[in-house]
Amino acid sequence: MAPATLRPSVPFVAASWIAFLTGAIAFMVGLTNAKMMLNEQGYYLTVLLFSLYATVSLSKTVRDRDEGLPVTPLYLGMSWVALAAAVTLLVVGLYNADSLALSEKGFYGMSFVLGLFGAICVQKNVRDLAVTDAGPGRADATEEADAVFSTGRV
Repeated sequence: MAPATLRPSVPFVAASWIAFLTGAIAFMVGLTNAKMMLNEQGYYLTVLLFSLYATVSLSKTVRDRDEGLPVTPLYLGMSWVALAAAVTLLVVGLYNADSLALSEKGFYGMSFVLGLFGAICVQKNVRDLAVTDAGPGRADATEEADAVFSTGRV
């Protein structure tokens, strides 16, 4: 049985969204203002999007496993590898970016980390709100979901 989930407070939900949006938007504004070629901008944007997806996927997978939902070790491992690859791509890209000043590299690194942190918090809040809004007896709908997916009827 899954542990009881408390509804996240409005300030925590707001702070999570602010952290996520601040990090992601700052990163993208920095990209548009940077004096780099379009393919470099595309590289950093792709790394940001890939890392956000990997972060949310890993966060959800870890939480599913902690709540007793079935998670294959292969998918969990792939989630870890995807996140590690995304972070490594950013670090290597910034290290090799001779056209960027050290302060710009730091800006991209910090906005990247803030965006990932915000994505984890937003994902947690969205899931907690979904569980608490489901009401009593609806928090663990695994059996019902299994029945729907096995029959193919919604």
